[in-house]
Amino acid sequence: MTGNSSDAGVPEELASLRSSIDNLDAVLVHVLAERFKLTERVGRLKAEHSLPPADPEREARQVERLRGLAEESHLDPEFAETFLAFIVAEVIRHHERIAGEAGTKPGAVRPQL
Repeated sequence: MTGNSSDAGVPEELASLRSSIDNLDAVLVHVLAERFKLTERVGRLKAEHSLPPADPEREARQVERLRGLAEESHLDPEFAETFLAFIVAEVIRHHERIAGEAGTKPGAVRPQL
């Protein structure tokens, strides 16, 4: 097998599972796009009101909430926390950019998740 999903030797079940995974990957991309649209609006509101890009208290609550959801879903909570930290870091970077464009001086320090 060459790794190409069009190989004739790929069992039907494997092809079906890969197709489902591809569909879920598309869902993840679309959900992340929607999430970032919302966080863009949050960033603009924060900039308008001179609020810091990061909210460590909220982020800590989110980590705990998502770790619990991960456990309930039989997903490694450490993986869920790492994934959330990656997303939050990107959101904060966007908020810092928005604040810079708006000319505000946010005073937050990037949290360590």
